[in-house]
Amino acid sequence: MNEEIKRAILEKIKAYHRIMLFRHIRMDGDCVGASKGLKEMIRATFPDKEVLLVDEQHSDFLAFLGPDEDGVPDEAYRDALAIVVDTSEKSRISNQKYALCREIIKIDHHIETDPYGHLNWVEEERSSACEMIADFYASFREEWVLTKEAASFIFLGMVTDSGRFRFSGVTGETMRLAGLMLDAGVDTETLYANLYLQDYEAMKFKAYVYEHMERTENGVAYIDVTQDMRRQFGLNLEAASSVINYLENIRGCLCWLAFIESDEPQEGIRVRLRSRFMTVNQVAEKHHGGGHACAAGATVYSAEEMVSLIREMDEEAGKYKETHEGWL
Repeated sequence: MNEEIKRAILEKIKAYHRIMLFRHIRMDGDCVGASKGLKEMIRATFPDKEVLLVDEQHSDFLAFLGPDEDGVPDEAYRDALAIVVDTSEKSRISNQKYALCREIIKIDHHIETDPYGHLNWVEEERSSACEMIADFYASFREEWVLTKEAASFIFLGMVTDSGRFRFSGVTGETMRLAGLMLDAGVDTETLYANLYLQDYEAMKFKAYVYEHMERTENGVAYIDVTQDMRRQFGLNLEAASSVINYLENIRGCLCWLAFIESDEPQEGIRVRLRSRFMTVNQVAEKHHGGGHACAAGATVYSAEEMVSLIREMDEEAGKYKETHEGWL
């Protein structure tokens, strides 16, 4: 699908000497995998091109993937092609110097709200941006060089954004494209070890969460990770945000929420929303956020707004259970 826009993107890549990759703030496996994977693929295919990924934000969780480039002068942006991956709105692009680039390409799988690119390739039904990069490779396979390193980055993003291929956006095409990456030699044992092994303190934190999580009348599970809790277990924002994954397997709970207190009060309380069967993004959009149907983010700025969000999700869960069968 979208062969015309993909061909246009390929021709732009061929036309530019300098290409710069960009991704979203609060990085995750998909945006890192897509940006690093595409960068490596372009470098391997066009060794004479200058391909840069400059981002001052870092992730301890993904540090095993290696560092990005150091900062470059503003002049380097001005004759470059910008490719922004996995970022629905320009305000969420981590390195805002993307706007200095001569032309901008957007590759994204979120609901289209801000078509900021000169070329916009958006497929909302895709399970990840990395799936789109894998599809980009598959569409022009005879013209690309796919290294083991590039395939590993792309496969990682497909794995993490699809919940290890469990979420509803996963299709047969997702698995076929993942297979292409595996054919390039991805070391899945090492990759999964880096992604999913946990420190001893993290396991103690998980036990604490199970003791202190709460559940509403209609089965909305939630936990409030306060600054005191973060200090007790030595958690940065990224590690604290992983708490959302601890709540996903509760029978009867169709959605689950994690409230993460930020380091600075003015930044508000970060909210991660997840669900199965029912959607959560419409509630997230009412609270300074948005995202996918079953995986979204929001921000609240008071205890009252937190309670309001929980109540809204509880109402949505109740409506869903009343009108649908087969949920667990």
